[in-house]
Amino acid sequence: MQERELRAFVAIAEIGRMDLAAKKLGYSQPAISYQIICLERSLGIKLFTRSSGGTTLTRDGHTILPSARATLMLIDNIKKECLELSRAPLESLSQ
Repeated sequence: MQERELRAFVAIAEIGRMDLAAKKLGYSQPAISYQIICLERSLGIKLFTRSSGGTTLTRDGHTILPSARATLMLIDNIKKECLELSRAPLESLSQ
């Protein structure tokens, strides 16, 4: 399971369409579809039901969506903290 797969999952869940989620994330539609396939294989569950009108979360997808959002929030917080640390003066790091 990788960060980009979780971001794709959350974006599709929120938007309801793979093509629009791909555009939002800067991916092609086949690339975002592949990320979801990889995530589903990794987790061993089906996350979406796909149709010509878009995608809908499965019951399993609904179940893990809050955890995926929380995980991405933690990742974003870690990145933010590291950015702040990299900007800190060297003296404050030695104390």
